[in-house]
This record gives sequence, C-alpha cells and structure tokens, in this order.
Amino acid sequence: MTDKRYQSFGEFFPYYLSEHSSPVNRALHYIGTAGAVGLYVAAIATWGIWLAIVAPFVGYGFAWIGHFFVEKNRPATFTYPLWSLFGDFVMLFLFVTGRLGRHLPPVVVEPR
Repeated sequence: MTDKRYQSFGEFFPYYLSEHSSPVNRALHYIGTAGAVGLYVAAIATWGIWLAIVAPFVGYGFAWIGHFFVEKNRPATFTYPLWSLFGDFVMLFLFVTGRLGRHLPPVVVEPR
C-alpha cells in the first residue's frame, strides 16, 4: 500500500493497475464484477431483493480472494472505496475492448 494520497482518478488508476499485476487476480475481478452486475440486473428484473443483497458479496468476494490469496496485497477498496469500484469497471471495460495491455505497467522478470 502506498502512503500517497491521490487527488484524482487519473492519478489513482496507474496505482490501481499496479495492484492488479496478476492475470489471475484480474480474472477474479472480472468474474466478480460481471457476476455482481448480473445479479443486480436479475434483482431488478425479478424484484429479487436477495439477489441485490448477495451481489456485493459476489463482487467483492472474488476480488478479495484475488488480493489475499493470489496477489497477496491489501485491496485498494479499504483506502479508496469509490475509485476502486470505478477502477474495477474501467479495468473490465479496457479488458473487454482489448485495450488493457497498453495501460498495464511493464512486467519485471528477475533473473534466477
């Protein structure tokens, strides 16, 4: 986690992506974000209050598994909840449109 306080989403997003360097972590975020959106849509379509209640647990559950067990870092949600949520949607949008790669920090491979 960084001690820097970000003043805008534009400053925050490169940090957000650096905390999602693992493709597995990003995939878990995509599953969680898409799952939560799907549950909210189903909740609206069916007036299913329980679907709406479960949706954030699905979204954050997948994401936090990615952080705690794959990336082994602290979710940005704890410090920047709204920017982190928005970051999930931006990251998913960039992935779906094939533009995420140009925004990711370069991978550093350490010699053995």
